Amino acid sequence: MNSFQGRKRRIVAAAVAGALAVGLAACSAGNSTSGETAAITKDGTDDGAKLTLWTRAPLEKQAKLLVAAYNESHKNQVELTVVPNDDYVAKVGAAAGSSSLPDLFAADIVYVPNWVKQGLFQDISTQIDGLSYKDSINKGHLKAGTVDGKEHVLPFVLDLSMMFWNKELFKEAGLDPEKAPANLDEFAADAKKIQALNKPGVYGTATGLACGGCQVFTWFPSVWADGKQVMNDAGTKSLLDSDSAKKVYSTWADLWKAGAVLPSSKDETGPTWTAGFTDGKVGLMPYPATLLSSTTFDAGVAGIPGADGGGSTFVGGDGIGVSKDSKKASQAWNFLSWLLSEKAQVDVLAKDKDVVSRSDLADNQYSKQDPRLVTINEVAGKGETPVALNFQQAFNAPNSPWLTLTRNAVLGGGSSVDADNKEITSVLGQ
Repeated sequence: MNSFQGRKRRIVAAAVAGALAVGLAACSAGNSTSGETAAITKDGTDDGAKLTLWTRAPLEKQAKLLVAAYNESHKNQVELTVVPNDDYVAKVGAAAGSSSLPDLFAADIVYVPNWVKQGLFQDISTQIDGLSYKDSINKGHLKAGTVDGKEHVLPFVLDLSMMFWNKELFKEAGLDPEKAPANLDEFAADAKKIQALNKPGVYGTATGLACGGCQVFTWFPSVWADGKQVMNDAGTKSLLDSDSAKKVYSTWADLWKAGAVLPSSKDETGPTWTAGFTDGKVGLMPYPATLLSSTTFDAGVAGIPGADGGGSTFVGGDGIGVSKDSKKASQAWNFLSWLLSEKAQVDVLAKDKDVVSRSDLADNQYSKQDPRLVTINEVAGKGETPVALNFQQAFNAPNSPWLTLTRNAVLGGGSSVDADNKEITSVLGQ
């Protein structure tokens, strides 16, 4: 599942993590083992060390595949712990406060800037800068982990939002099953035609109207596709009152009024927001690319369009780095350098129909077997990863001002967008 599922209770967890880590930023500089990292060889050390790695449950499948492949081919052995999504932030916060973080841990990319600033990751700039393929690594993830010019994370698993459609339902509705909606108007028109089939339990589209993270994952790309931004470069001001953004809200408001949105979307908080499409009961929707391999029917895939066309994606997923508490930085780097290797990116992730984190490996033997993978990899280069220290509070929290804005806009008439947008800015600037 994508980066934004199961966010209930996480605003409390984020507060716990923040409180426990307040004092870490000052001490982490002395604990960053700069002398140790400077001595790490290009590929790190593979001497039979036992390494610990934490990841969130939504990335369990990919994490298990990667760890198994690494353990099979290396003396070092990684012990993987998969943590329930709702518990992850609190668990990391508690471990950070007691200096008991694992050697490696993955982090939802929207948390990375804050956790890096708090000193939870070691500086691995020297190692990253030494990679011959650095320029091909996903720039959004590198940017999220960079503070004061120092890099702390690499991509672990990318999760992109893409436009998916059910080709069989398209055929039944008289639509071209090989043609994606070119803009938001076509998206709405296609959804209404699916709805007009009047098939029991089948709806035109679906979303998570009580899930702020689901909406940033799937609605921000429509703004980017129009060449607009959702925030300023500093991540301190919301730009979600633009005409492009308002077109997104009005499109969904119209679809909701027309009855073309899965009814449970109104109260969907995240855990099951993709279930309707996965079960073949939804015609088309912005959807996580990581679910391609588990989609059992013939589905089309394209970038998410804007009001004027184009296509973009939210480059989500998790970043991964060496924790401040690890005493095995060289061995941990051995895993990280392997993680970005062709062996891991192509023979593990691409083979499983997942997105690679290196643009120079996007065209590979597995993507050639499925044109949809080529499309996903191409759109990945056009996508963005928004960076803001207060992203969680502004957008993903159950009571976020972004969620207030979207619910008011879609379900409540849409007259408060400008005022609600100012509230998002207020939280971003705190």
